[in-house]
Amino acid sequence: MNAAHQHLPLTDIRAGMVLSDELLDRQGNVLLPKGAVLTEQIIGLLPGHGIGMLPIVCEQASAAPDPASVERRLAVLFRKNDPDNNDDWASCILRRYITDYRLEREIAP
Repeated sequence: MNAAHQHLPLTDIRAGMVLSDELLDRQGNVLLPKGAVLTEQIIGLLPGHGIGMLPIVCEQASAAPDPASVERRLAVLFRKNDPDNNDDWASCILRRYITDYRLEREIAP
């Protein structure tokens, strides 16, 4: 990932903060695009969409991405994928590559 980010609980979100990733609802629909600047009105509407955490651009760059937050985000993105299902090998490979990319690991050829 190019931009440093963190996942913050909705209670810590303030107007003027910037989303570091798309904001999705429970059905996977995009509520807000990456780079959206949050306002008080937007923040007030988020609980109605079941949003409890937001990916926010950090003020300071962190040394390494948080593996737990990466796993939580990927669990949402791959919510329809069963990692134990050997018939869905393509999704498992894709998830592994995305995990390695987001954790800034070397990706083997």
